[in-house]
Order: sequence, then structure tokens, then C-alpha cells
Amino acid sequence: MYALYSVLLRLGLLAYMPAFLARRRRAGYGHDLAQRFGRLGDGLPTEPRCWVHAVSVGESAAAVPLVEAIHRRWPELGIVVSTITPTGARIVADRLAGTAVHRYFPLDLPGPVRRALEAARPRFFIAIETELWPNFLRALARRRIPSMIANGRISDRSFRRYLRVRWLMRRVLADISVFAMQSEEDARRIVALGAPPSRVVVTGNLKSDLVPEAEPADAAWRERLGLGATDRLWIAGSTHRGEEAIVLDVFLRARARCPRLSLLVAPRHPERAAEVEDLIRERGLTPARRSRLPDGRAPGAVVILDTVGELAALYGLAEVVFVGGSLVPIGGHNLLEPAMQGKPVLYGPHTSNFREGAERLQRSGGGIVVKDGLELERELSLLLEDHELARRTGDAARAAFAGRAGAVHATLELIARHLWRAPGSAPTS
Repeated sequence: MYALYSVLLRLGLLAYMPAFLARRRRAGYGHDLAQRFGRLGDGLPTEPRCWVHAVSVGESAAAVPLVEAIHRRWPELGIVVSTITPTGARIVADRLAGTAVHRYFPLDLPGPVRRALEAARPRFFIAIETELWPNFLRALARRRIPSMIANGRISDRSFRRYLRVRWLMRRVLADISVFAMQSEEDARRIVALGAPPSRVVVTGNLKSDLVPEAEPADAAWRERLGLGATDRLWIAGSTHRGEEAIVLDVFLRARARCPRLSLLVAPRHPERAAEVEDLIRERGLTPARRSRLPDGRAPGAVVILDTVGELAALYGLAEVVFVGGSLVPIGGHNLLEPAMQGKPVLYGPHTSNFREGAERLQRSGGGIVVKDGLELERELSLLLEDHELARRTGDAARAAFAGRAGAVHATLELIARHLWRAPGSAPTS
């Protein structure tokens, strides 16, 4: 089974290689290629080490409070955090500098996996949000290195896909020591795929434990973004192709009624900034990239957030937030960040990746589902025109997740029970 998987993976990699190399040049990957082949290089933290894997931006953000908590509880552990994308790598570099060392995750082939594990020599391994790599997990099990799925979730699409190869999933999941899942539904799904029920625990969402960053110094950030004292900011975060055009058309109509309205668009993939610039210009508006501010910011320009790691803090400046990946069938993105900042949250109907959070927001009155541009315009206008309604909606959004923290502590307890016992520590019951 594993031999067939490796052959198919090699064939897929060969077919994908030209596109990967092209993306590598555009996106600015550095030492990723050698590391993807398991050559992790010098500069790893001193032993003993643990390894935390987060694919990209969302998983890296979720990993931050957990990695920080591991460092506080077990300071003797060196921590390696791996990602697959350079945007995820930047989150690690920015948020975990001095706490963890970043490396790119190896290709899931026997050679790269063996080289990476021989170099890293981790005492335990944690994958954020159900990253399942059969050869890597098998190699960990053979070396008696315990492993965990933390903040585990299984989207509708992933569940359907995994069910088709349940015979394979059962063998892969048997190699994992413990599953810390976000919700009861995620737990049910991982058990249905073959995880031993005795190893599955519901711990909640690590992102609920993210403390909102202190609000950016308002005056400094407003000046940097080119916002006047009376300008009002709408943020469209984590948008995808097909959503920016809707947002921009809504903005043009809303600004006709609210002339001091400004817009910041944060594409989910910052490398799409040039594409978003073209959409802005097509509508007679002026784009301004965040990476080039404060220079050259024209009055009324639409700001494109083409940097990584700033969106969560910038939500604090907005009056209303729209979260993308939801008007198009992507499955939605993180609704917690604006909600925890006390902002009214608008989002489309496609939220299967964050179903529990979306339903909780809607029930509380802090989140409003919009099915198209007309509904987005209507709800945005209502919130902009009625300050008391906006305040109540934002308060409800924050309250929806109040008291939901604790996932980090629960995950740490599972680590102590199943993965790591510090020298001289008492056994965990």
C-alpha cells in the first residue's frame, strides 16, 4: 500500500514540478527546495526537540498560542515549526521569532522523510488541523516517536474524499497517538474514518485562545493607511477571485451614501495583489499596496493588504468586516479574529470549513449571512448608518466566543499525557 502511494506521489510531483518551479520564482521561496527533500541544514535548536507542522497561514496562526505555551511549560524543548508555503513561513518568522525555528516540511517520500527525521530527531510531532502524510507518520511510528493531530478538523470536502479511501485512512490513523479535535462533529468524522475512539478528544479551537493583539496605535496606523480623522473603514478579509469584484462594486455604491467610507481588501493569497489592482483600476478607483505605504497613497485609494500577519490586528480599525472565501464555494475563513475584536461580521453562505463558528455567530446576532452583492450592500449600509446597531452586533460577535478559550490548556495536557514527560516530572494521570 505504501509503495503504491509513493509511486503515485512521485508521478504527481513530476507532473506538478514545472508549476511548482514557476510559483517558486514568483513567490520568493528561499531554501525550500533542499528542505523539501529532507535536507534541513544547520541552525536547528538544541535537543531535545519537538516538531510542530502547520501548512500555511491559517494553520500557522493557530499554532502560535500552542507553540508559545509549549515553550513556557517545557523550556528545555527546542521547537521546530514547519510549513509548506512561504506565507506560512513568514507567520512563523514574525510571530515565533526566538521561540521556534522554521523549516519547510519534507516531501512525503521515504528518502526526504528519512533525512528530515534523522536531522531533526524530534521527541514528538504535532500536526495542526489534520495534516495526514502516510509515509511521514509511518516513519514516526517505526521510530517510536509519538504524534498528535492538534486543532483537528475535517471539512465536508475532505471527509468525502477521505471516505473513498477509508481502507487507507484506517492504517494511517493507527500511527497517530492522540487526536485533539475542534468539535464533536470533527471527532465523529475522524472516528468514522478509522481513528480509535479511545484516542479522540474534543479540545476546541486553538484560535479561541488567541489574544487579540493590542490595537495598533490608531493614529500611526490610520496615517500609514492614509485614513483621515473622519474616514470610516470597511475591511474585506481573506477574499478570493470572484469576491473582490463584488466587494468593489458594493463599495462604490456604499460610498455614494457614505462619502467618508474607505476600503481595505486583504486577498487570501497576497500574490494576487496585481490582479486585485487591475480590478480596482477598472472601476475608476486608485489602488495602494500596504507594502508601499505610507508613500504614494492618494486620497480615497483602496488599500490592498499584500503583507502577511497584520490582518487580525487591523480588524480593530474597521467598523464592519466581511470575511471571504464564503461568497464563492471555498468553505470560508477565520471568523474568530474579527468577532473577538468586537466587529460586526458579514460572510457568505459557504462556511463549511468553519460551520460551528459561523452558526454560533449567526445565532448570537453577531454574524450576518449575505448570499450575494445586493445583500452585502444592504447589510453593510444598515450597519454604517445605524451606529447603535453596529455596536450591538459587534458586542454579540465578541460574546459569541467569550468563555470558549481553553483549547491550548487541554492540548498541553494531552501532550503531557501522551507525547512528552519532562525529565524528573511526575507521571500525568
